[in-house]
Amino acid sequence: MIKLVKPSVLRERGILGMNRRNLTFIGANNPRRNYQLVDNKLLTKKAALERNVVVPELYGVIEHQFQINRMLEMLEGREAFVIKPVQGSGGKGILVITSRDGDHFVKSSGGVIDDRDLRRHTSNILAGLHSLGGRNDAAMIEALIDFNPLLAEYSYEGVPDIRVIVFRGVPVMAMMRCATHASDGKANLHQGAVGVGLDIGEGFSVAAVQHGSLVTHHPDTGACFKSLRLPDWDAILDLAASCAEMTGLGYLGADIVLDRTRGPMLLELNARPGLAIQVANQEGLIHRLGIAAEIARTAADHDARIREAKMRFHRPEAVLQASDSAAAGS
Repeated sequence: MIKLVKPSVLRERGILGMNRRNLTFIGANNPRRNYQLVDNKLLTKKAALERNVVVPELYGVIEHQFQINRMLEMLEGREAFVIKPVQGSGGKGILVITSRDGDHFVKSSGGVIDDRDLRRHTSNILAGLHSLGGRNDAAMIEALIDFNPLLAEYSYEGVPDIRVIVFRGVPVMAMMRCATHASDGKANLHQGAVGVGLDIGEGFSVAAVQHGSLVTHHPDTGACFKSLRLPDWDAILDLAASCAEMTGLGYLGADIVLDRTRGPMLLELNARPGLAIQVANQEGLIHRLGIAAEIARTAADHDARIREAKMRFHRPEAVLQASDSAAAGS
């Protein structure tokens, strides 16, 4: 049952709505000329490499339909890889292959496809089936992330990622998106992944939600989210905040993964990050964005902005409140 909430209650809780996000924060802080840098994943990767930011290895790019027939040659010797649209959004069109079985390819969900399915999927990407605005697109083939084993129990059939909202160079709010069987191994909340709100101060969990409802354990692995604490937290915040300078965007979402050997790695950027992160954190964005604007005005440099954000947004009491209240209601 959907519970309706009065607009006055949402305002009191500082919940940021889509219209205000678009006008006050995206429209006023993100120059249109800079959108292409984040909407096009190849341009994002190029910009990141120029700044020595760690990104997944690029195996190849398919730009024309005739190139699809040579795709298997490109993948010769590659046991695991990811095919994604260059201009995709929301996790649409991403195909994750974890291993091969002869002439067949095994998806992260355990499903098996053949080379015809692989070519068909890539052809659909080029036709714009998964791209922003339905435009003709290109397909990029990347290395599969060898994610940090410390996070293995919190995600199922897929790689967990960390979304950090950054405003004027200040990390404002974060969550980890944990793949589930329902989400087909993708870290997409709309498809059934679990969103775990993260404390900006120390990187521990403050709440976990699936389909908008509080949960305490991963639905497939049974792992308790209450014990989650992200390693390399300072490096994650540093990487996310640096993306503001890299892109020239004042309001953005940075998607980061933790690789087993390479540490925090930039997956992609979003100039129009969604608002579900507020549900995962059980807190609205508006108040934090006001504080972040103050930090951006007064902090001396990049490191000072991060230090101030960690102090101002730290929530030491949030874990028990969110997790225990969810358990009591289950």
